Amino acid sequence: MLCMKKSDIRTFGIIGGDKRQLFLAKSISDSCYDVLLGGFDRLESHGSLSLCNVKKAISESDALIFPLPSIRTDGSLNTPFSNENILLDSDDIEIILKKPVFTTMKSRFLKAYPRLSDGEIFDYGARDDFAILNALPTAEGAIECAMREYEGTISGSKCLVTGFGRIGKILAHKLVLLGANVTVSARKPSDLAYVKALGYNALNTENLRTVKRFDIVFNTIPRLIFDRELLMNTDTNTLIIDLASLPGGVDFDTAEKLGIYAVRALSLPGKCAPKTAGEIIKTTVFDIIKDCLLY
Repeated sequence: MLCMKKSDIRTFGIIGGDKRQLFLAKSISDSCYDVLLGGFDRLESHGSLSLCNVKKAISESDALIFPLPSIRTDGSLNTPFSNENILLDSDDIEIILKKPVFTTMKSRFLKAYPRLSDGEIFDYGARDDFAILNALPTAEGAIECAMREYEGTISGSKCLVTGFGRIGKILAHKLVLLGANVTVSARKPSDLAYVKALGYNALNTENLRTVKRFDIVFNTIPRLIFDRELLMNTDTNTLIIDLASLPGGVDFDTAEKLGIYAVRALSLPGKCAPKTAGEIIKTTVFDIIKDCLLY
């Protein structure tokens, strides 16, 4: 546990990220904290919030929040609002070790910067409350994607939702409210029982051999479900929207060769509901501070 007290945190440094982090910064500022935005040099201003370089944000903040994802594959910080390719140097790391750090994909973050494993790194993206709250904007974003890509209406369409986790549960419910005929595939007997109890058509994912007579498929399962074999037994006029985190659940190369239109829909909260997504990050970070830091 850090020696730092909750009351010691007066300034948050928000390092990189997309529109979610801008709304996160605004929400934290509205809670009477100072906020430094680092890695946003393509913005000329952002209201009353302070824009600065990453080094200043790191050195002059009491706590640091990194985005989702926190880093790119080359180890550089995820800073889409910056023209620079920003890497943490040894001086940055020594300063960061003295502060509470809130990030996502902690193992990937520490693989890029193993020295930080000696610090206090909190993975807000790994918390159930964060994932549950993010399921709603993800589901709404998936429906927005379907409305944009599908040539018919959601009402009256035949939809298959593969997976009955957090996103699958909310997505199936929203689709029914829009008038869709919804089938859900699940693997666990308890999930299949819930699917039936809620009035959806049920399929066992393990027995999924063909996908016929569906207009739209929403995949939420983070493993290769739509492989070559299943795609060869999928109607070519079916739209597939893959919501699963990388590497995803669809063989996109095979889908293209077979003439099946498949869309990879990642980071939907940040694209479709950045204000809500930013507030979810704030709520989760503040809950971690309440639970893990001293008074």
